[in-house]
Amino acid sequence: MMDGPYCVLTVLGVLGTGLVAGAFCAFSTFVMTGLAALPPAQGVAAMQAVNKAAVRAPFMLVFLGSALLCAAIAVVALVAGPDAGAAWPLAGSALYLFGGFGVTVVANVPRNDALAGLAPGTAEASAYWTGYVRGWTRWNHVRTVASAGAAVAYALALT
Repeated sequence: MMDGPYCVLTVLGVLGTGLVAGAFCAFSTFVMTGLAALPPAQGVAAMQAVNKAAVRAPFMLVFLGSALLCAAIAVVALVAGPDAGAAWPLAGSALYLFGGFGVTVVANVPRNDALAGLAPGTAEASAYWTGYVRGWTRWNHVRTVASAGAAVAYALALT
């Protein structure tokens, strides 16, 4: 079992990635389903409002802070080497950095940016909405599983 500052970093890694996994899980399991049930103009407008709210300090602190924390944990694990039980911390860092943070950057944010450029009541927005919900949610499932997996890997690193 690890101790000292590395242990504290790892506990914070469990907490941060777990919180992000929970937020993503909420969207995958009921938020997107609820938004998809609305008429397209209302769904688009609601998601645009959600996307604006998401880039405020409360969520961004947890989301970006967890990415920085995961990077720090990976560096410490690499410096400590395989004899120090680096496999679980490295797995947790990779899962979050690539599957949680990375997928957000390459799959979800571009969809959000495209949606932000549409006026909710237009035919273009309605046409985009169905594909948006399907694609965004599919990638959100990946983010959810990866972030939860990171939390599990960090928890296993503590044993």
